[in-house]
Amino acid sequence: MILINGKQTTTIEATDRGLHYGDGLFETIEVINEQPVFLTQHLMRLEAGCFVLKIPFPKKILLVSEVQQLCKDIAHGVIKIMLTRGTGGRGYRQPEVINSTRYIALHPYPHYPENYQQQGIKARFCDTRLGLNPLLSGLKHNNRLEQVLARSEWQDEVQEGLMLNINGDVIEGTMSNLFIIKNNIVYTPKLDQSGIKGIIRDIIIGLCHTHKISVQVIDMNVDFVRTADELFVTNSVIGLWPITKLQDKSYPIGEQTTSLIKYFNQFKQQGIEG
Repeated sequence: MILINGKQTTTIEATDRGLHYGDGLFETIEVINEQPVFLTQHLMRLEAGCFVLKIPFPKKILLVSEVQQLCKDIAHGVIKIMLTRGTGGRGYRQPEVINSTRYIALHPYPHYPENYQQQGIKARFCDTRLGLNPLLSGLKHNNRLEQVLARSEWQDEVQEGLMLNINGDVIEGTMSNLFIIKNNIVYTPKLDQSGIKGIIRDIIIGLCHTHKISVQVIDMNVDFVRTADELFVTNSVIGLWPITKLQDKSYPIGEQTTSLIKYFNQFKQQGIEG
């Protein structure tokens, strides 16, 4: 089911700037027992992104109402919210009056094996590099061609690819944020030049502070990642997946990762029940 500006339809205006220029942002939200998980955090990030791109943000009560409409009777699924700058003529210049388009769609939950969280996944480094753009870095904007190209690099049993930017800094996965643990310190890449600041990334950093786990946001290269004691990736659909093999090297699911999985699952359950 899809709602476009509140109406059930599958048709979007041919002149929408999201189609022509990727002029918009999106959020991907897990649904459990009719509840959109971490909806408040998603809408906060969406609003912050709209502020940067100067796209009018709809009233939150309207977005919440439409999300809840799609979540009704859904045991497990995924909601995608997309906001674009709306319709406009040819050319990059914005319309004098901007009426943003809101697109909210319900999708089936992808059937990832449950043992990915318990037993870990295989990952690789991608050849496709991320560009540098401090203005757009961190935003979950609609221009995701780098990730599309990176994801096309493998078709085997690998579950995720790690991406570097053109400076050689390790930034993120194609669909996830990256954390590594080294000498009992949790590290995650700095995202001031490239990458997406995921809401689960923020939650994991917060949980580290809450549970007195040392956490640092740094620039990191391939050698630093490869010499990690433990690795894991996060996003709002998969939660937290340990990496047990990266390229040709194996890694354990260690004590720190196990603890953070437990803390995250508890935090998530509290949010669903609360």
